[in-house]
Amino acid sequence: MGKFYDLPQIKDVLKKLQPIQDIEEGFIAYSEGKAVIPPVGEMTFKKPPGDVHIKYGYLVDDDYYAIKIASGFFESPSTSRYTSDGLILLFKKGTGELACALLDECHLTNVRTAAAGAVVAKYLAPKNIECIGIMGAGTQGRMQLEFLSSVVSCKDVMVWGVDQKELDEYRADMEPQSYSIQTTLRAEDIAAQCNLIVTATPSKSPLLSADMIRKGTHITAMGSDTLEKIELDPRILQKADIVVADSISQCLLRGEIHQALKAGVLEKERILELGNVIVNPDLQRTSEDQITIADLTGVAVQDIQIAKAVYHALTGENKRP
Repeated sequence: MGKFYDLPQIKDVLKKLQPIQDIEEGFIAYSEGKAVIPPVGEMTFKKPPGDVHIKYGYLVDDDYYAIKIASGFFESPSTSRYTSDGLILLFKKGTGELACALLDECHLTNVRTAAAGAVVAKYLAPKNIECIGIMGAGTQGRMQLEFLSSVVSCKDVMVWGVDQKELDEYRADMEPQSYSIQTTLRAEDIAAQCNLIVTATPSKSPLLSADMIRKGTHITAMGSDTLEKIELDPRILQKADIVVADSISQCLLRGEIHQALKAGVLEKERILELGNVIVNPDLQRTSEDQITIADLTGVAVQDIQIAKAVYHALTGENKRP
């Protein structure tokens, strides 16, 4: 029977890992057809509002397969605030033996999501970043900024949210990490002052409209991971020079790309896949004036990569050359 590891154990070994590199390699493998990723399993709830995602799969030339269950509830009965929980099960191919159960309470999902944001910025963000815009003052909004520091040097940040108290808490948490934080309740302020924008909310109506978006802006949209959620006016994708999906097949069914296709303002042929963008400079940003959009719906290959890395670190197996 495989071992069970709790959140403190997982957080301890994460300090030794390079999740951005692991996630980048996973996206490349996925786009090269070296991963088997079935469709996302999903449950949505109205009372209390929330959703559960079940993501699973394996890499063809690997020894493991993984199953992740992650939940998010937006009005927890005990706190009336957003709560999340989850775990990842890693199994050995060939025997089906449980290698480990990572009781990460959704922390690894947050890590791999933030790492994906950094990967996208590495290849699509403008070179000269005026200000980083974070839309969403929750855990992911914090982690996106932390991981971006590995690939961009800008320390000027504007954070948007719907609750000034949460924005004040965000600023208090992040300013000690050498950021200069402004807060706003107006989404248009983000578009006007920031040319690297990350949206990390569960919004079901667009936060940014097409007429707000300036030339040279990059947007990473990651909150829209179901059929109903949407953070961007679909016309923003119509206006963009480059539109990138973490998984084209998945983004046809959920996320900002799905919404733009449904609205009839985006042609499927325009969509690029992130793994292909990483390995082909011709598909990356080539001008400071381009508008670039990345739609990150969360792909199981990310969960496989982070689970393997943590498992190897916990067991003393270093699989990175």
